[in-house]
This record gives sequence, C-alpha cells and structure tokens, in this order.
Amino acid sequence: MKVVISAAGQGTRMLKLTKNKSKHLIKVQKKPFLGYLLDNLLKAGYRELILVVGYKEKMMREFLRKYKYEAKVVNQFEILGEKEYGTLCPIKCIKDIIGKENFLAVPGDNLFSVKDLRAFNIEDDYNYVAGFYHEHPEKYGVLISDNGFLKEIIEKPKEHVGNLINTGLYKFTPEIFEKIPEVSLSPRGEYELTDATTLLAKEERVKIKKIQDYWIDFGNPADIIKLSQFLKSSKNFK
Repeated sequence: MKVVISAAGQGTRMLKLTKNKSKHLIKVQKKPFLGYLLDNLLKAGYRELILVVGYKEKMMREFLRKYKYEAKVVNQFEILGEKEYGTLCPIKCIKDIIGKENFLAVPGDNLFSVKDLRAFNIEDDYNYVAGFYHEHPEKYGVLISDNGFLKEIIEKPKEHVGNLINTGLYKFTPEIFEKIPEVSLSPRGEYELTDATTLLAKEERVKIKKIQDYWIDFGNPADIIKLSQFLKSSKNFK
C-alpha cells in the first residue's frame, strides 16, 4: 500500500524555528522529526512513500539524501500554487499516482507507532480514520461514532461531545477522490480533508479504528521537549 505523507507547510506555530526550514525538519536528538515517522512507516512494512512538499523543497530533498530515505517527492505548490491551502491539497496532488489503489494518508508532523501504522494496512472496501482518546478534545476534531462507523467530525466543539479525537491518520479507497470536487473552502479559508471524509461518512463509508499505542503531535516548541523525553524513554527508538 502506498503512503502519502503531507509535509508542504512551514509550521508557523513553531515560531522562529521554522524561519529557514519546515517544522518537519526540526531536529530532535539524532535526526529531524520526519525521520522518526519515516522509520516507523518502513518498520511497519510500507515501502512506497510519497512525500508531498512545498515550503523549502530543496531542504526536503537534501534530508532524504542525507538520511538515505527513498520517497517520491511531489511539490504541492507547483501543482496547485501557493494560495490554495489545506489538508485536502496533498490528496488532490497524488490522485494520478494512486489511481485505483487503496492508500494510507499520514500527516508529516505526527508520530504513530509501528504497531498502529501496521494496523492500518487494511485491504477492504472501507475508508478508516484513526481515533485517539484525549483529555482535552475541545482542541481537536472529535469523531462521532455510530456502531464503529464515523458519523461526523465536530471541529473544536464548545460543548463536550466525546473524547475520541481525529489524529489525521487515514486509510482511503479511491472514493476519496470523488469527493474532492464537492469540498468548498472552510471558514478559515482552507480545503479540509475532514470535509471530504465527512462526505464519505454520510454514505457509511468510513470506519473508526482506535489508536492502541501512542500518538504524538509535533506542532509547537513545547512538543520538541516532549518528544525528546519520549524518545529517551521509549523502547521503540533504541
């Protein structure tokens, strides 16, 4: 199964750290963050990696060469321009590469375990989204479940609707490409992958698969310290 890794953005929440590089390339201990994600994908058995880049593409290619990773690089900005933005954009860019195959979609600024990544190698006719129980669901998109199927995704709910949040890890069938033209700009002016997923959910085409191990978001400077501590204590990275 091919894996699409979204890494086109700069990562402005990392403040000055992303002035000259994307957040995916911020070094944590021995290597840039993206290296840990790629390592786990390879350990999980995935070999066909598609890296969707944009900001500082040259540095991304240098990273792949230096650390000897093999991945097909797709420049989102060259295909869509720099004004079209959002989590749906990387999926739009790889439609012709994927064709009629199922594929995995992973955010390049999140880390998942080998076990959970491997569990998403599912060859059936359904789409899947990874859910994770979180103490502060109000900061994320909350997954509303109906007998294991995704009913809807409520973004940053003001009232409590559940603790199972969206981690951004998906297994898609080619059905996702059919929904892209139906997605309009979100209130924040972006094209959202969650909106396309919700359209599939309305047709009972999306199942929820819960994260069994861990999920680490790499979005702001404090996450660098958290990840560093995690790497030191985790047996998965020795």
